[in-house]
Amino acid sequence: MENHSSSPRRGPLAGLRIVEFAGLGPGPFACMLLSDMGAEVVRIDRPNAPPMSPLDIVGRGRQTVLLDLKRSEAIEQVLQLLEKADALVEGFRPGVMERLGLGPQIVAQHNPRLVYGRMTGWGQYGPLAQAAGHDINYIAVAGALATIGETGRGPVPPLNLVGDYGGGSLYLVSGLLAALLHARTTGEGQVVDAAICDGVLSLLSNNLSHRLRGLYRGERSGNMLDGGAPYYTTYETADNRHVAVGPIEPQFFSLLCQQLDLPDDLRDAQNDRARWHLLRDAIATAFRQRTLAEWRLRIEGSDSCFAPVLTLEEAQQHPHLQSRKSFENVDGVTHIAPAPRFSRTPGHIQSPAGVLPVDVSVVMARWQKNSSNQQ
Repeated sequence: MENHSSSPRRGPLAGLRIVEFAGLGPGPFACMLLSDMGAEVVRIDRPNAPPMSPLDIVGRGRQTVLLDLKRSEAIEQVLQLLEKADALVEGFRPGVMERLGLGPQIVAQHNPRLVYGRMTGWGQYGPLAQAAGHDINYIAVAGALATIGETGRGPVPPLNLVGDYGGGSLYLVSGLLAALLHARTTGEGQVVDAAICDGVLSLLSNNLSHRLRGLYRGERSGNMLDGGAPYYTTYETADNRHVAVGPIEPQFFSLLCQQLDLPDDLRDAQNDRARWHLLRDAIATAFRQRTLAEWRLRIEGSDSCFAPVLTLEEAQQHPHLQSRKSFENVDGVTHIAPAPRFSRTPGHIQSPAGVLPVDVSVVMARWQKNSSNQQ
């Protein structure tokens, strides 16, 4: 088994230094992604914080420094660390870092090249900026939650994938990388205000386009991509499992009709909403004739856009994911492999979570030495 803690640093962000202030949700996930891409991430947590568990996948790949930010000497140590850093990531409510003496203006005086990443739900300003909230609240206000669920029933939260990670972490990472590129070119750092609300709205761009073009119906499960279309949804099999189908293109839909042996008078009903209920019933009846395993043997891998609905545990055994080594064993714990993949500078899980904290002086000495070597 590969020893990740002693492996040489790899990835396209090798040499990048990031200071992360411990938090929950999208900030830590963003820092996991940056670490997987090679950045050196140092996490600052409070002295009485419980130790991280090796089972915390999101917490992998960084060292932790314990500091009491209510003490002036700790703030001075953080500022010294930030002088050698490329970026900072914090997820506190607006104003908290300023009250600690670590706001963007003060930090910029110590390191004008530093990129200051701020991760919140509502953003740094606006009527709700100081209100508590979580993923479900942000996607509700942004308009995403209202679109997810079944007709006649309430909206269904899509885990915290759309808000925290889709509209939050991924937009923070893209903003940080863009700002870091600008800083390297100009020597000027800047603040990245990554608000989950903003990111979720951005994710809804295609949905808004459909609305403007009159292609979207307001009710849940009334549209192509929300389960309304009988050719883009899930169906139950004979063994009470489920399959997912999505043959949007006519030729793919035609193939599915052949594979399911659907009635001839429904094979031209793909875009006929008046017959969608008949098409849905016919597809459902067909899929209930065989087990999930039988359907997989019969049509998986074809152009009918078919996939079994698997649990995360089952996904680890899927031949496609195994061939791509989508899961990695790190000290006996199953991790999801770094993504995306790079041809010249592959990503790397630098260490599991739960590594013992280090003293801030150790990090500062290393960063000072590395800075001297680069000059």
